[in-house]
Amino acid sequence: QVQLVESGGGLVQAGNSLRLSCAASGRTVSSAGMGWFRQAPGKEREFVAAITSGGSTLYGDAVKGRFTVTRDNTKSTNYTISMQMTDLKPEDTAVYYCLYYPNYWGQGTQVTVSS
Repeated sequence: QVQLVESGGGLVQAGNSLRLSCAASGRTVSSAGMGWFRQAPGKEREFVAAITSGGSTLYGDAVKGRFTVTRDNTKSTNYTISMQMTDLKPEDTAVYYCLYYPNYWGQGTQVTVSS
């Protein structure tokens, strides 16, 4: 099993920034990719960003140029990814979920952006 602990959500005004983190522990492997999805009320879960073990990144169209995902693999069995979110917009309001590929999900952290 892999355990994921997310942190960093909150309430911010539009135009401001937030940083989310997700720490993976348990039966982790260095080759696994990790990423972020989000789900707004009444909407389907949406891909936000992903990062491979080698540091390659991929972003959803809605966040390109505003969000940056990074990864820390320095601990032998614990892996942490962070996502710096800048120029936040009200439409970024959602519960953000960390994913340890292929199918371990975090509990989610709420991000609310007020206009």
